[in-house]
Amino acid sequence: MITSTPVVGTPLDRVDGVAKVTGQARYAGEYPQTGLLHGSVVSSTIARGRVLGIDSTQAMRVPGVIAVLDHGHRPPVSSYDDDYSDADSAEGAPFRPLFNDRVLYSGQPLALVIAETLELARYAGSLIKIDYAEEAHQTDLGACQKSHAAPAETPAPRGDFAGQFAEAPVQVDATYLTANEYHNPMEPHASTVHYKADGTLEIHDKTQGTQNCQDYLHKVFGLPKANIRVRAAFVGGAFGSGLRPQYQLPLAVMAALHLKRSVRVTLTRQQMFTFGYRPRTEQCMRLGADANGRLLAIAHDALGQTSRFEDFTEHLVEWSGMLYQCDNVALSYRLASLDVYTPLDMRAPGAASGMIALECAMDELACAAQIDPVELRRRNFAANNANEGKPYSSKELLACYQQGAERFGWHNRTPQPRSMCNGNQLVGWGMAGGVWEAMQMKASAKARINAQGHLTVSSATTDIGTGTYTVMTQIAADAAGVKVQDVTFMLGDSSLPTAPLQGGSFTVSSVGSAVRQACHVLRTQVLEHARNIYPQVANTPRQQIVFTEGYLHAGNHRWALADIVASAPNGKFEVQIDAEPGARRQPFSTATHSAVFVEVHVDEDLGTIKVARVVSAVAAGRVINPKTARSQILGGVVWGVGMALHEAALTDHRLGRIINHNLAEYHIPVNADCGDIEVIFVEEHDDIVNELGSKGVGEIGVVGVAAAVANAVYHATGKRIREFPITLDKVL
Repeated sequence: MITSTPVVGTPLDRVDGVAKVTGQARYAGEYPQTGLLHGSVVSSTIARGRVLGIDSTQAMRVPGVIAVLDHGHRPPVSSYDDDYSDADSAEGAPFRPLFNDRVLYSGQPLALVIAETLELARYAGSLIKIDYAEEAHQTDLGACQKSHAAPAETPAPRGDFAGQFAEAPVQVDATYLTANEYHNPMEPHASTVHYKADGTLEIHDKTQGTQNCQDYLHKVFGLPKANIRVRAAFVGGAFGSGLRPQYQLPLAVMAALHLKRSVRVTLTRQQMFTFGYRPRTEQCMRLGADANGRLLAIAHDALGQTSRFEDFTEHLVEWSGMLYQCDNVALSYRLASLDVYTPLDMRAPGAASGMIALECAMDELACAAQIDPVELRRRNFAANNANEGKPYSSKELLACYQQGAERFGWHNRTPQPRSMCNGNQLVGWGMAGGVWEAMQMKASAKARINAQGHLTVSSATTDIGTGTYTVMTQIAADAAGVKVQDVTFMLGDSSLPTAPLQGGSFTVSSVGSAVRQACHVLRTQVLEHARNIYPQVANTPRQQIVFTEGYLHAGNHRWALADIVASAPNGKFEVQIDAEPGARRQPFSTATHSAVFVEVHVDEDLGTIKVARVVSAVAAGRVINPKTARSQILGGVVWGVGMALHEAALTDHRLGRIINHNLAEYHIPVNADCGDIEVIFVEEHDDIVNELGSKGVGEIGVVGVAAAVANAVYHATGKRIREFPITLDKVL
């Protein structure tokens, strides 16, 4: 009997790889257009106040300058003064560029210069004079009192934390500080608006959700959705920065509508620091355990920051109530409103920061109880998510500990700090656990097979570099029974079937499930037609029929799918379906897990820290493409190293302005900062989480890494540093 060899689960090369490395892939700011105009944003130089006047006289005298827009000189915008929100926005009143004379934060866009070239627009922007009435501002979370911060919603407390903590024989009470971080993808945010003769707009935007941008523009400008098409065929990284429309999009559309011309607005690298970011946090962790290290009490109290106009919240403390078994838990999260822009989800939002506090505190508890850090976590393993009162659909975290420790050689570790060295290099070994929720959203997909046997599948999702083109091609090929080279997956277009934003590690589970279902329905249509025209198919039991490699096999007979489809009335079959989370998920909690092991070398004289090697063991259900998934974990690990040792947006609070707003001074890890990184995908079967059994890997790679690095630094030096990033001055 013929059996099919699945493509899902094999390390396939990226189907879009050649286009990217040969320069054929076009990004939002690269689409040509005859007569295209360029816009340059003029930003606020104060953090709070009012604009008294904007003098653009000199700018307008520059030959080639077409117009200058500001709050007093802009076209009327339908619904601009009404309240509206966009997907993934925070609660409150979303920021509106060129809305009025209020200055809400430093770097706020106050004017847009439109010229025939970008160079002219930027030069003319430097000639614009703005008069302000400046007001006192506050941008420093460290200067805020917790009592003045507003409480945010967290899981309800359980048990008696205060009583159990007070009586616990082993206690940890520590505060951890994390810094503001900015996404800084390689591709800056840009919007190219093609204004067509009929007044419709075709827009190429740097976004993680084309339909979100379409809906936003529909609401803001009062344009019919049919008149707005948003495309994002390729996205040069986003990490959350494209989850909500950034201000270059409405500015470019405003200019295009005003001038009835095509306009492009590209933000500078400095302006990439003038919208959402990972917020700074102050987190107090209190852990109480018995003499055997079993947790008796957990409290996680966090202070985060938001803007004056929106309340941004993230799941910062929830992880402390779900990762380990503990009956007495108290979680709190407060928000301080500052004169800054609203934070924004950034790779593993909440978990990346919150797990630093939890996993560093667990390391401190292991030291206080004199228990190996891995063994401490094993003893506190939780099969249920106590926040939700549900068992996990699957949780191979114990296997992550075991396989990661074995590969790393953890058994050779001596527990005493400063006990391992190589010359003047102090060697430290640290570890941490990781967790991220495994979500699924509603999504739609269309599948069409033609008379040549070519399968085209489409959905409006995006590919921000994660490999969406490739994994969807694999899922479709398997589900329809065709060769990978006979599949085209279309994405990044608001006119395609509905898809959620790409983020949260739920694209494969959401869009992938829709693709699989659509291809299965399509295959059924092909089979029914084959039964009508081939008696051998009609007489073969369904369980003996196999679709593979572009053929339908029925017993000893086979037919090319192309021939079957060619004989259909229209020479094609097409289907569109809507997929949503299955009812089987409801009684369960679903999450990915990891264990991260890190070796650092600390120069005893200079205090410099080198991450020599990392082993990351990940349990994420079925891995659709081990090659692209490994790349996702590698990127996450590098990001975690950056959180631990490098990344911090430095603010001059006197000005309320970020002063290292460039890639020379905003430090991120480079090749020389990263040693060997090994990724282990722990086998985990889960037929509850979704029909693919996949949980996603985009976020889990970063979670726990920074804590593991910090724990390794303590093991190397004996110095516990609780303020991130851990720079050499703190070590010395």
